[in-house]
Amino acid sequence: MISTGYDLVIFGGNAAGLSLAISSQRSGLKRIRIIEPGSSVAFPELVGEERLDVGFGETLKSVERDQSADVPSDGTPPFDLVVTTSKGVYRTSAVVIAERSKSSDWQLPANISLGERILVDSLPENPIDQDILVIGHTDHAVELATRLAAEGAGVVLAAGRMDTTKLSPAGDHWLRRLERERRVTLLYRSVPDQVVEVDGFPMAYFSDRRTPDLQFDYVVVASERTAPSVQEVGLTEDAVATGRVWFIGSEGEEVSGVPTATGWQIGYEVAKAFPQIEITEPPSPAQRRRRFQGAIEELREEHYNATITYFEPTHSDLWVLRVKPDFGDITHLPGQYASLGLGYWEPRIDDAEDPKIDEQWEKLVRRSYSISSKMFDEYGYLVGEDSVDELEFYIVLVPPTPDNVPGLTPRLALKKPGDRIYLGPKVAGRYTLAPVTDPKATVLFLSTGTGEAPHNAMVVELLRKGHTGPILSAVSVRQWADLGYTEKHRDLESRYANYRYHPMPTREPDVPKRYIQTLFSDGVLEDEMGFTLDPENTHVFLCGNPSMIGLPEEVDGEEKFPETIGVVELLTKRGFTLDHRKQRGNIHFEEYW
Repeated sequence: MISTGYDLVIFGGNAAGLSLAISSQRSGLKRIRIIEPGSSVAFPELVGEERLDVGFGETLKSVERDQSADVPSDGTPPFDLVVTTSKGVYRTSAVVIAERSKSSDWQLPANISLGERILVDSLPENPIDQDILVIGHTDHAVELATRLAAEGAGVVLAAGRMDTTKLSPAGDHWLRRLERERRVTLLYRSVPDQVVEVDGFPMAYFSDRRTPDLQFDYVVVASERTAPSVQEVGLTEDAVATGRVWFIGSEGEEVSGVPTATGWQIGYEVAKAFPQIEITEPPSPAQRRRRFQGAIEELREEHYNATITYFEPTHSDLWVLRVKPDFGDITHLPGQYASLGLGYWEPRIDDAEDPKIDEQWEKLVRRSYSISSKMFDEYGYLVGEDSVDELEFYIVLVPPTPDNVPGLTPRLALKKPGDRIYLGPKVAGRYTLAPVTDPKATVLFLSTGTGEAPHNAMVVELLRKGHTGPILSAVSVRQWADLGYTEKHRDLESRYANYRYHPMPTREPDVPKRYIQTLFSDGVLEDEMGFTLDPENTHVFLCGNPSMIGLPEEVDGEEKFPETIGVVELLTKRGFTLDHRKQRGNIHFEEYW
């Protein structure tokens, strides 16, 4: 079979190859063929949506030049490149080698050990309903995450400060779609410091306090990729000499004198060969910002996947809000969290200027928040899992400082019921009630500010399931106005004799100034409130200001507590143990702040 007259033949249906095919087609090239050695391209839906011509199961044998080919009189390049595959021969004017493979120089990070459940570039045989972590920040990582999501896995992509401007257009577009459809959880800033097997399953440990240690069914590492050699694709010197054969490569990568380009640049280089294409430089960040000023609704439609159904200020800087997703599962365990996001294009309530706003303007700013609970349903019963179709959050406005300009809460402050927002997929946080197995145990929930949010859900869960042991929820705030759930907690107290709510405002003239630590150091819990602190039968949950928690740090092989005495230090002196990584204990803490 000989096919003639292609403007462009692309070898590789990966994210980069699809991007080039789509952009070249939109630029005016009439006939473009993608040669894909596998049975599917990276993002199959794009084939139908963009009407792409793809040959599946074809391997590239050679790229040669036919010097006898006719040269068109209109200045367009001749069909003088002959591409031979395992299934046929193509005559074309230009060729791009987009296929890439694992670099021979790449090595698995030293903090990750291969195993049956820790893989490189390959997928588990049956990933459906499996929780899988993909580690990587390139198109290849997006491709792996896409394949896993398509097969029904719960996917978390640890991208480690991914720069989306270095993704291919198709990779960037598809990543946004996966996020919008809540099929992948994206950790832009996080990458695990260590991955080891614990009880037969891989545990990912993160030093980023916003990302707790997470355990998965599998971990898939996306390797760094490199272009094949000239010899591997059968590229002749005559073909190279045309100047119309390119490799898609990484920045600074060279392939035996053959031109390489990355990102949008490959399309720019290809366009130079075709006079019918009007070449335009890509817009600068500032130009993109001006262009999108009139298309904010389009950006919202592209990125947002949920609706704010309830927005009730406790005061101007503190709100309870509920969010209902368009689709996707929102089942969760009390104490877990979800991520919310708004576009940088949204207005702020303050006059602060976001750093690098031109580069970020069309992107989302995200942050994780513990899921709270409205506690009672419309009939006055305790909320159960079956009656929840939206998630509740308890959020405080973060003011700007010289060292930090918050991106999300100053935008969230201007929202109202009915407005759209981004809601990330569920991530199984470890701050849950799983350690509380004795219904007679004493359970203490200690928090500062909005740190009581996960405790609201946990208290309701214990009471709903008939926990009979003493339960205390104590929260330290500045003023009475900083308490958004007081009435509901008082209602719980009136219904359940074993439950007590203890708010602790520190800046009210008629209330003694006490902090969470003083509950232990001054004997308040035992002497005034009648709680018995027995390490054998007590669990303590801590969420909020790190100074209140007071986690120790390892210094020269020994644990050293911070200068300000926190609850952890006070409790360990009483025989309590920290529930941390591989060590099970009875002091549990939320790890991000």
